[in-house]
Amino acid sequence: MASFKHVSIIHPTYGEVISENFLDDTQFKIFLNLIHSSIELNQDLSTFNGKDFLIHVPAKILKECLVVGTAKELSMSDVVIAKSKLEG
Repeated sequence: MASFKHVSIIHPTYGEVISENFLDDTQFKIFLNLIHSSIELNQDLSTFNGKDFLIHVPAKILKECLVVGTAKELSMSDVVIAKSKLEG
């Protein structure tokens, strides 16, 4: 079984600002560390993977948000179905 991790950043006025899913534990931990560092250092949350993933949330908005992380177990068939939907 694979482990599926989800991060949501929810603002009381603007609603869900970020909703990201991760199958890789390392990427999940790096993303949470990025969020935590941005909040603690009062910096904008900005990241770009050089291809297709760009996020920018101003520090003022980020400090007002609720950050929620969840994890659930997925079967290999769930993973294959999710990847086939992404590949289209």
